[in-house]
Amino acid sequence: MVRRALPLSAAAVALSFVAGFLIGGWPVGVSAALGAFAVVGNFVANGLALDWAAGRSLTAYQAVGLGGYLVRLTVIFGLLFGLSTLSWFSPLAFGLAAVPTAIAVLGYEASLWRKGLAQQLVIPAEVPGGSRESARR
Repeated sequence: MVRRALPLSAAAVALSFVAGFLIGGWPVGVSAALGAFAVVGNFVANGLALDWAAGRSLTAYQAVGLGGYLVRLTVIFGLLFGLSTLSWFSPLAFGLAAVPTAIAVLGYEASLWRKGLAQQLVIPAEVPGGSRESARR
């Protein structure tokens, strides 16, 4: 899922930069690109974390799915507030780029699930008294 989205993600970051640059110059363009990149980074981190957790256990998968959301959201807000201390940074441009990018990512995820991507998800069964690695062989 992440590999399929990378070309679109790069385009979203570039589009955010160009739109911000045309509206308010270099600082606004960079701020908008950072907002889009934060959302794209969040999406990639989610995909990689869920991939890792799926190979461990259902409990790990649930923990990453639920707890990871809060961690990633905290990181995005931390970036917003941390970058706000810089004189050139535009929180408005960051937010105005992050929100549409997040909506686009959610739409992309929904379209993949609608097309049957969920059927490809394989979580190994719990093996009582044995290791998960030996069950995969």
